[in-house]
Amino acid sequence: MADSIRLALSRAIADPRPPKPDFSHIEDRIRYLHWLGEMSSRLAKRIPDYQTRIELLETIWYESKRAGLDTAMVMGLMQVESGFRKYATSTAGARGYMQVMPFWSRTIGDGDATKLFQMQTNLRYGCSILRLYLDMEKGDLFLALGRYNGSRGRPEYPNAVLSNWKNWEYKNRNG
Repeated sequence: MADSIRLALSRAIADPRPPKPDFSHIEDRIRYLHWLGEMSSRLAKRIPDYQTRIELLETIWYESKRAGLDTAMVMGLMQVESGFRKYATSTAGARGYMQVMPFWSRTIGDGDATKLFQMQTNLRYGCSILRLYLDMEKGDLFLALGRYNGSRGRPEYPNAVLSNWKNWEYKNRNG
């Protein structure tokens, strides 16, 4: 990986700001709150604890927007990767909600792979890495998802994410 890319990713994941949205218009805040309520209802069976669920959704929203990603797409990816399980670990060693490989903590982080089980850290890494792959693939989501999963060129993983993306789309019924 080029030093400039490594530096840009390191800066992106080191940003200390907490995942709290800031809205310049009340209408945007209202849309966000409607989204939060709707997604909380949809996610309740998978994550019964209300506080944990809301914190996860706030973090998903913040980190996906921060990386310029669609929140529903990120949630579709999380559904495929971990089933929304914080401590999921793959046979390859990927960790957490977005199944981030430990080598990323050495490549762009502080080297502590245990932090990949922390909600904000996992989502920040996952969203930043996916954004990198989207940029590398010039916006081709199919190829970027294949890179993310290590299955580039095979359709099963991108198709699964794209299919699950539909489960998390939000249609604002209030304007």
